[in-house]
Amino acid sequence: MEKDNQIFGIRAIIEAIQAGKEVDKVFIQKDAQGDLMRDLMKTMKANKINFTYVPTEKLNRLTSKNHQGAVASIAPISFVDLETLVMNVIENGKIPLFLILDQLSDARNFGAIIRTAECTGVDGIIIGKQGAAPVNGDTVKTSAGAVFNVPICKVEHIKDAIFYLQGSGIKTIAATEKTDDSIYDLSLSEPLAIIMGSEDRGVNPSVLKIVDEKAKLPMFGSISSLNVSVACGAFLYEVVRQRR
Repeated sequence: MEKDNQIFGIRAIIEAIQAGKEVDKVFIQKDAQGDLMRDLMKTMKANKINFTYVPTEKLNRLTSKNHQGAVASIAPISFVDLETLVMNVIENGKIPLFLILDQLSDARNFGAIIRTAECTGVDGIIIGKQGAAPVNGDTVKTSAGAVFNVPICKVEHIKDAIFYLQGSGIKTIAATEKTDDSIYDLSLSEPLAIIMGSEDRGVNPSVLKIVDEKAKLPMFGSISSLNVSVACGAFLYEVVRQRR
């Protein structure tokens, strides 16, 4: 965690959340107790802030300051509003291309995907407030700075974001092996949002039920899956190929 992107101390973290700071994740000491800690837990849950329990040694490695059993990471970017982003893209007259990441949890995969998204002209990336990879130093480094060029939206529920996009005339396609349709057989020239799933479970089954189409990449080896950032790159460059 970058020193400039962290807050330590229970009261300081509570005040940062209440002030609307982009608190990405909070590390809580195992077995931490007390009224102030209970206030922090209540505040995090009310604002849907990601948190995880860690040993004291982990917190001591994050900071040498008096952390009181809690250290928070602050996102180095400001997240954008989904409705505003979609409206701006449509009004600019270009064919929208969005990327939805359904509980992708690895910061380095996230960074690699952001880098590819920037190179392929993605208009915005949509992630959930809970269960998503943090935007931290690893994300910034792996993205080669692209994280500052691609708008990122944090939404309460991925399914609600999909419904909004569909209502805005944007087709949604989920990347999944649970289909017979290849990405190379689909039309990708219209307004589009591609959904990529988590590293271990893929796209959530409840999300698969509501998307417009599902697509997979052909596989010819003995390994049945690709790294999610590699698969995402293949999907996005097929969009580029078709739109050229």
